[in-house]
Amino acid sequence: MRTIQFREAVCEAMSEEMRRDESVYLMGEEVAEYNGAYKASKGMLDEFGPKRVIDTPIAELGFAGIAVGSAMNGCRPIVEFMTFNFSLVGIDQIINNAAKMRQMSAGQFPMPMVFRGPTASAGQLGATHSQAFENWFANTPGLKVVVPSTPYDAKGLLKAAIRDNDPVIFMESEQMYGDKGEVPDGEYIIPLGVADIKREGTDVTIVSFGKIIKEALTAAETLATEGISCEIIDLRTVRPMDYDCIINSVKKTNRLVVLEEAWPFASVASEITYMVQERAFDYLDAPVQRITTADTPAPYSPTLLKEWLPNSEDVIKAVKKVLYK
Repeated sequence: MRTIQFREAVCEAMSEEMRRDESVYLMGEEVAEYNGAYKASKGMLDEFGPKRVIDTPIAELGFAGIAVGSAMNGCRPIVEFMTFNFSLVGIDQIINNAAKMRQMSAGQFPMPMVFRGPTASAGQLGATHSQAFENWFANTPGLKVVVPSTPYDAKGLLKAAIRDNDPVIFMESEQMYGDKGEVPDGEYIIPLGVADIKREGTDVTIVSFGKIIKEALTAAETLATEGISCEIIDLRTVRPMDYDCIINSVKKTNRLVVLEEAWPFASVASEITYMVQERAFDYLDAPVQRITTADTPAPYSPTLLKEWLPNSEDVIKAVKKVLYK
């Protein structure tokens, strides 16, 4: 199987769907002439032309609204935000129109559209460029939220998102675009709402998603040398969430750690913790542990940023805590 970069997997998914369906188009800042801010749309302008790969002004509210209107008229837009921090400028269109139009029109207007771009921190970019809003969007009925962690998952999930008739928030990471992974040549789709067990284990369940899951995988390797077997679940889709996968794993391991690159209050980890105590309380042999960023805006200082972000050592400590070691 060939090995490609995360950005190439994203580009392939969009290009393949645009070849398959002429109603699909891409719009956003620098997606055309510049080949994308992160080169995730490289070569697409040359292939599809300026009517289907559209550079926009720096006006997220405006082009998010254009995308909503075009989806109501039969198009399937892909909107790239240079970062999801900037999506806040257009969040009125996402929350009040894209997420609600299908219900408010009694099903007359399906909303087949994808909002995609980087989420969370990407190094020393400061507090306003280092935020994770997965839980914000997942809190909204009508939206689906996808956060892939590998090139393989990114391609299969993005193709599914583009074909979906509901608005999908597709969140990537600036620090993952250069990641390499195996991706098959042929057509494949990964259905939304299905988690993936990235590593099987028997002693503790670790649930995570997005780029921070790498810290869980690193921790699992270290813990394995001490005889501790970790099962790692990659949510892939935050909403709809694959609760059954989590519950079944907890029933096997009897312990749960949730790792998330976001603030702790009302986090995705909080939702998972509630569902596990409701559906698998009698299987828990220890309180659930969650690992998040510190409850502050992201610092710029590299020393403080290192302390602010969760890491593999935090995961190891949490695992040992639920194992009473």
